[in-house]
Amino acid sequence: MSIEDIRVLTAQLAADPSSLVFLPLGEALRRRGQLEVAEKIAIAGLTRYPELADAHDLLARVLGDQGDLERAFDEWDIALRLDARHAGAHKGIGFLYYVAGDLPQALVHLESAFAADPAAEGVAAAVARVREALAAPSSPTAQDAATPAAHATEEIPAPPPTGPADAGAAVFAGLEGAQDGLLLLDGNGLRIGGGLSAPDGSAVGDAVAAHLAGVFRDASRAARLLELGAWTSVAAETSDANLFLCAPTPDSLLLLVRDNSVPIGRLALQAERASEAARRWLDGVACRRISWVRWRRSPGSAACGAP
Repeated sequence: MSIEDIRVLTAQLAADPSSLVFLPLGEALRRRGQLEVAEKIAIAGLTRYPELADAHDLLARVLGDQGDLERAFDEWDIALRLDARHAGAHKGIGFLYYVAGDLPQALVHLESAFAADPAAEGVAAAVARVREALAAPSSPTAQDAATPAAHATEEIPAPPPTGPADAGAAVFAGLEGAQDGLLLLDGNGLRIGGGLSAPDGSAVGDAVAAHLAGVFRDASRAARLLELGAWTSVAAETSDANLFLCAPTPDSLLLLVRDNSVPIGRLALQAERASEAARRWLDGVACRRISWVRWRRSPGSAACGAP
C-alpha cells in the first residue's frame, strides 16, 4: 500500500472514527514498520469494536512484531473465542507454539488456519514443515513437546512468518526493497523474512525459499571439493536481474534481487547491510524464544535474560 493510500485511509478514519477502515490502515502501517502508530490505531478500534475478532488479530500482529509474544497470544486467544475459525488467529498462535517448540500444538492451529483459508500465503508451507519436523526421528513426541521449556532453546527452529509481509517489515525495516527483493530463509528453506514478487505481482517468496533449501549443502560441498575454503557469497548476473546470496548466520541464507542495471559491487554492499539487519533481528528472535518458553512455564516471568 502506497503512502498516498495510507493518507486516504487516515482521512477517512478522521472523518468517521467509527469506520472499520482502521483495520486496513493499521495493517498498512504495521507492514511499513510504524508499529507504535499501528498499535494506537488498533487499540482505538478495539475500544469501539471489542467483540471484533479481526481487531484483536490486528493488535496481536502488531504486538508480535514488537516482540511482545505474551500479549500477542492473549489477543489471538480472544479472537478465537470470538471466532473459532479465524484463520489469522490460528496462524498466529500456531507460530507462537512453533517458537515454543510445541510442534503438535503448532500443527493443530496451522492446520486450522489452512482449513479456514487455504489460499493464505505461507500456511501450507508451514504445515508441511511442521509435519516434516514431527516425522523426523529426532522430533519431540507429543508428550515431550507439551513441555517445551525442557528443550534447549537453541534447538527450537526459526519461526515461520505470521503473514505475507510480517517478517519483511520487522527484519529489513528501513532498507530498500524490505518487502520485495530481500529474502531471508532458514536452513530448511522456510521463509523467515522479506519477500519476492513475480513480474505479474504475485508473491513468490515462499516458493523461492523452498527452492533454495539445498543451497547451504550444495555451496558448502562445492567449496570443499574445489578446496576454496568456507563459502561466503555467490553473485549472479542474468538478463532479467542480478542476484546476490550470502549467509548472515550459519543457519540462515539471504537472497538479494535487483534490476540488472545495479552493479554487483553495489549489491554486495546492500547485502552486507541487510545481513547486519538480519543478524540483529535473529538475535532478537532468540531472546523472544527464551522469553516465550519461560512464560509458558511460569506466566509473568518471561523477561529475556531473567534467571
